[in-house]
Amino acid sequence: MRMKRRFPALPLILAAGMLLAGCHTVKNLVPPNLRPPENTDDPLKQAQQRLLDASPCCTSFADFSYQDLLPWQPQPYTLGSGSSVANINGTHSYFLAFRLPEGAKLPYRVAFKSELNGRWLKSSYLFAPTVVMLDSGFQPIGSDDISLCEHMGWSDASSGAFGAYTVNSKQARYLLIYSSADQQKGKTYWEQSPTAFSTQNTQATLGMDASGTFSVPHGPDGTIWVGMMDATYAKAVDNAICKKPESGDGVLNTLRTALPWGDGNVHSPGSATGNGGTGTNPVPDTSKAAGS
Repeated sequence: MRMKRRFPALPLILAAGMLLAGCHTVKNLVPPNLRPPENTDDPLKQAQQRLLDASPCCTSFADFSYQDLLPWQPQPYTLGSGSSVANINGTHSYFLAFRLPEGAKLPYRVAFKSELNGRWLKSSYLFAPTVVMLDSGFQPIGSDDISLCEHMGWSDASSGAFGAYTVNSKQARYLLIYSSADQQKGKTYWEQSPTAFSTQNTQATLGMDASGTFSVPHGPDGTIWVGMMDATYAKAVDNAICKKPESGDGVLNTLRTALPWGDGNVHSPGSATGNGGTGTNPVPDTSKAAGS
């Protein structure tokens, strides 16, 4: 009697499970900041609406508490749900308020770094600060929308959107930081970092190119670093990229205008320069020998 051959059921079930799990495994290999947002709602619009619905605590510069001393080096502050809201010039904004250090040598710089707010690069936004410098009577003696510029360093401390503000007044006692209406509507230039996932299908999934530039919109909340300028921040601020660099004319054209060669041309060895391409001075004609 022939026995019926039975195929092992357990290995087949395990194989099918592995195939089904493969999609999830591939998805998990993609870094979170490169994945498309799982929530289809616009996080920026949600944050703007939360701020608009919040009840402001302060409407004049004298209403703020300036008990906290400006840090001697940049420290992180997270602004958002749960933070106090001010109404300044008709605009709602989260804020920070500091008293300035007494006896600090003027002028000195205050450093800022805004972190990208969002898990997916192209749906992220930045908190862009506005600074108001106040005297002892809480009267403004200086104000500025801080321009943010991108810098990608070797560490988290030297990477982000950087800015600076100079304190140069002997009357300066307090510093208020918020985000004006213009700042909240603005954008910051950003160079998109190349991604290791360079296949066409992957790029379509990520909604990104392997290289390029775009602008990061400003938003009402996020994490911002504030404090006295230190060496790390000074290097990042001074070397940050604020706009798309102008395209040059190429290396050779640059050399032609930069190097003090008599005819303004770059000659390669062996070129027809009259001296075998070794310079600009012609070699004397010796084709006629003496006495010929």
